[in-house]
Amino acid sequence: MTFKTIRDIDVKGKVILLRADLNVPAKDGVVTDTTRIDRLKDTIDYLVSHGAKTLVMSHFGRPKGGADPEFSLEFLVPVLQKKWGHDVRFADDCIGTPAVTLAGSLKDGQIGLLENVRFHAGEEKNDPEFVQALSELGDIYVNDAFSSAHRAHASTEGLAHVMPTAAGFLMEAELNALNAALEKPERPLAAIVGGAKISTKLELLGNLVEKADMLILGGGMANTFLHAQGVDLKSSLCEKDMADQARAIMAKAKEKGCDILLPVDGVWSMKFAAGAEHAVCAMNAVPDGTMVLDIGPQSVAMLKQRLAFAKTIVWNGPLGAFEIAPFDQGTVELAKYVVERTKVGDVTSVAGGGDTVAALEQAGVVEKLTYVSSAGGAFLEWMEGKTLPGVAALTAFKKAA
Repeated sequence: MTFKTIRDIDVKGKVILLRADLNVPAKDGVVTDTTRIDRLKDTIDYLVSHGAKTLVMSHFGRPKGGADPEFSLEFLVPVLQKKWGHDVRFADDCIGTPAVTLAGSLKDGQIGLLENVRFHAGEEKNDPEFVQALSELGDIYVNDAFSSAHRAHASTEGLAHVMPTAAGFLMEAELNALNAALEKPERPLAAIVGGAKISTKLELLGNLVEKADMLILGGGMANTFLHAQGVDLKSSLCEKDMADQARAIMAKAKEKGCDILLPVDGVWSMKFAAGAEHAVCAMNAVPDGTMVLDIGPQSVAMLKQRLAFAKTIVWNGPLGAFEIAPFDQGTVELAKYVVERTKVGDVTSVAGGGDTVAALEQAGVVEKLTYVSSAGGAFLEWMEGKTLPGVAALTAFKKAA
């Protein structure tokens, strides 16, 4: 994978159109998770210290039919200033007079924030006229929003076709980590996939059985595979209508030499609630009227034994109903084991996806894996083997700045 980064271009005195992902979770005007903002700081610091005039672009939410104060990015200005340690000026539009005025007023090392690009229909339509209007604001396009790279929008893909283009440090880190994990992994490669349904991850599973040496399944999707083998999971979450697809994936895995590992025991309860009665059982002996909500201790021990030989681990999805204790224990214990292997340099560990990050945060290990992606849909589509428009444009159009 060949692409320019901001290290490869002279940014001094240039207006940099920086596509960031500032679509951060917020409640009542307060940002509840600044991870995406924090991870942009290295790129921001580099551009500021090297004398660039930085114009930050982003979407926020899903506004309908034009400008909407509910989805304005203006509330982020003090947050960005605090987190980045630099002054940030704001334009109340991303094109036209406000944007042109802001771009023209920036001095070397200064930062401006443009209003939500989705206030214009041309953004999601990747309209050439909107692309042109954005491009006229700057000299160089820098994409640092891998989490939006699965969208072929004007600010994520279109600009790369009409401007000198480079990747920011966050984009570079994401691409390098995922390339090392799936494209050129050190083997054996183990993929851990959890979550409620296989119907939402068929393409992901189909791609992984071709690339991984072992595929570890947990959560409701593991129940579906066990059901496909004739195991009665009683009241457990299970997509019985997906049994044929599960058997097809198992057959493909056998053909490709990928071992699928399913839980051998689980933690059952009559209800999913804090403090609910629970106990451990074999997966083929689930009590009537109960449901399995986590993998059991024998499964954890078995998976640790198998993962002891892995050199690369890719993780997407929790192995149980991690939101409520004690049904988070399987995910937490396995995550801590992966961290132990990572810490001593035995394994490269890469994880991503919304529920995955939340579960790993609950286990207290997010900062201890090799790399945890802040992307949701883009991370999943990458794992599915799809070409991401934003990445394809970045690697295909390498114009000299």
